[in-house]
Amino acid sequence: MRIRATVSSVVQSMTVLVPIFADQLSRRLSSLMNAKKEVTLVLMMEVEDEASNVWHHRRKLVFLFSAMRHFAQELREAGWAVEYVRLNDKANTVSFSGEIKRLAGMHDVERVQVTEPGDWRVDQAMRGIGEELGIPVRIMTDDRFLTTKAEFREWAQGRKQLRMEYFYREKRRQTGLLMDGDNPQGGEWNYDSENRKPAKGDLFMPQPLGFEPDAVTSDVIEMVLERFPDRFGEVSDFRMAVTSTDAGKAAGHFMSCALESFGDYQDAMLEGEAFLYHSILAPYMNAGLLDPLELCRMAETAYREKRAPLNAVEGFIRQIIGWREYVRGIYWLKMPDYLDGNFLDARRPLPEFYWTGATRMNCVSQVVGQTRKHAYSHHIQRLMITGNFALLAGIRPQEVHEWYLAVYADAFDWVEVPNTIGMALFADGGVMASKPYAASASYINRMSDFCGACHYDHGARTSDTACPFNALYWDFLARNREKLENNPRMKMMYRNLDRMDDLDAIRSRAVYVLDGMSRGVI
Repeated sequence: MRIRATVSSVVQSMTVLVPIFADQLSRRLSSLMNAKKEVTLVLMMEVEDEASNVWHHRRKLVFLFSAMRHFAQELREAGWAVEYVRLNDKANTVSFSGEIKRLAGMHDVERVQVTEPGDWRVDQAMRGIGEELGIPVRIMTDDRFLTTKAEFREWAQGRKQLRMEYFYREKRRQTGLLMDGDNPQGGEWNYDSENRKPAKGDLFMPQPLGFEPDAVTSDVIEMVLERFPDRFGEVSDFRMAVTSTDAGKAAGHFMSCALESFGDYQDAMLEGEAFLYHSILAPYMNAGLLDPLELCRMAETAYREKRAPLNAVEGFIRQIIGWREYVRGIYWLKMPDYLDGNFLDARRPLPEFYWTGATRMNCVSQVVGQTRKHAYSHHIQRLMITGNFALLAGIRPQEVHEWYLAVYADAFDWVEVPNTIGMALFADGGVMASKPYAASASYINRMSDFCGACHYDHGARTSDTACPFNALYWDFLARNREKLENNPRMKMMYRNLDRMDDLDAIRSRAVYVLDGMSRGVI
């Protein structure tokens, strides 16, 4: 049944239009919490401009469209009038602005009320639409986050370095999570040093909780396959949660089955194991199906009840109230210019193997293949495999950002821009990271089993089968010396570079690798 059919009899009396976007699927949304059902029309939209602004993974589109349709139904059952515009509706104007204008005219809307969008581009459109419509537009704070934009600006003001660790400690104090009075539980703020164990294939790997597609999801899958036949990504065996109820079940499953070992192995990578002990809850948080602070409380309870160790729980909480809040703050503090950052003057185009996985570098092939299948890879795979290679090879940051934004189900602009421009590629010149996260094959070999089955030799630098990461690592240091050698955390690397007697051969190997990359033969 078409969702819009339910509004026709009551919409005449409604004067407030409340647009809700795909990352706002929460009953606690400020624009809903401050609206009266009897005078409000909720508008939800599937639009081509957003589905195709980058080459979004088909699994991501299925997840978001299905979650949106389920949320619309949930609102209707709770008594809200909902106008839902599907992607293939004939009247669809293909953009958020177009649909808001169209529906405002159809229903004689007197005011638009919207929770601030998470995307700078959409936020700007919402701020300009009132003048076009000739009616007020009320943009409300997204209080699902712990830190407002103004609060982050105040925190950042006057600081020479905007390091996440100091921000995170303030969030711990603010929330009381893992605190013992005024002190951190266990005496340390951060247990990251305990969370770097390589995993072995004989470990028991719990799988994330999955859910069979219902009729709504099945319809979305059919639509996405028909509408985007050539789009990246698989949708077979789609089992993601698309409701807050099922997302809550997935969270409970993680807390009881995987949190205990999450800390130890959160940096590990294993061939054929896409998930290890990771929660796979980020898509649900970022879409609004789960409340981040509630997840942190659940993890803290697991620690208090001795069901999970401190290093695991602290690491999980840090990713949410520390890193997640911090990158959002950086995004809104620095946009729109932040996206144009290119401190290292990286100009090479994104290699085709980021889409196909067709490379003899087993680590890259494994991560891209996993991404194609699941619209997921964990943070170390993103940072130290695909991000590290892009950094070493000098790939244009904006192309890398668009790839990450497209291929991961949890990727929205506010989280992906800082993670790519700042963390992975050092394109912001050190706003976020104290040094580039550059590494040779030795790191990948230590933290994964990818190298054992690789065509390339992880221990070689100049031979015909030397791992490309090795030559590119030293070439990266050499070609960026002027910009990086005075960085205190890079001095040892440059001392090692100066002691090398085969640097010319290494750099020649790097030229060969980069040429092969452009020709698709690496």
